[in-house]
Amino acid sequence: MDTSPHKSDFVNVNGIKLHYLDWGGEGETLLFLTGLGLSAHIYDKLAPRFTDSFRVLALTRRAHGDSDYPDNGYDIDTLVEDIRQFLDALSIHRVILVGHSLAGAELTHFAGTYSERVIKLVYLDALDDRRELPTIMEKNPLKGIEPPKAEDGPFTIEEYIENLKANRPDLADIWSELWDIEIIHSIKKDSDGKIIDRMPEKVEKLLKDSLFAYVPVEIKIQIPILSFHVLGEARLPDYLSEEQKKLSGQFDKDVRLPFRKRLIAEFHNRFPYAKIVVIPDGHHYCFIAQEELVYDEMRKFLLE
Repeated sequence: MDTSPHKSDFVNVNGIKLHYLDWGGEGETLLFLTGLGLSAHIYDKLAPRFTDSFRVLALTRRAHGDSDYPDNGYDIDTLVEDIRQFLDALSIHRVILVGHSLAGAELTHFAGTYSERVIKLVYLDALDDRRELPTIMEKNPLKGIEPPKAEDGPFTIEEYIENLKANRPDLADIWSELWDIEIIHSIKKDSDGKIIDRMPEKVEKLLKDSLFAYVPVEIKIQIPILSFHVLGEARLPDYLSEEQKKLSGQFDKDVRLPFRKRLIAEFHNRFPYAKIVVIPDGHHYCFIAQEELVYDEMRKFLLE
């Protein structure tokens, strides 16, 4: 059951309906943006911890969670326009943006386009320049290996979650009631009664294509930035053979981790004034797995 102390509501912007959560609070507006495939509910635990000093909101972007699923509008300009119109609809002129993963591009593009409206930026393992990632992943020895599929189903949420945890041990490691709630807003039943992702594959491809093609714009004024970067080996599922796991470990060591370190360095070169927090052996969902570290660093940064 969702016990987070928020108001759940919708706003009509840019020709579609977007879902958002409002935890209330007084002060400057703190707006959380999600990673790929997730709804605003993913922040149900972290976000309300800031309501003593900020008004706290989280937005569910188009084709995510309970928001609308249009056939188009997945380019970065439209995604950022959604955010601008959302803020206008709530009469919010200036905002602190906090974004995870995919949202890194949205943070940079919004700040580059509407710098006068941004107070601060917080990137949660959200590198904004991923143009080389498809090339890097082509070198992955496990590319093309699909997880085993159940012969039938899943027909219940419980079955869906068990399958997900088996295929994604990185999520199983940090599973809690928070994820149980998040999943409810990310799935639906198809015509056969099976539980499937709400987001169509074609929309996921459009979003990824937009992300991988994004060239970060210049942010012309010095906006305070806090950026968390995670380094750590991938958690591998049990369906892989020992040889496959060994190859993956070598890929991590020789290719993936050096690539991530280079992207972190390039981010810092673009924003030399940014506060960079590297989390060794961290989790991509650092705001969940390393919540206290993220909360403490965010609080210090936001109250400076």
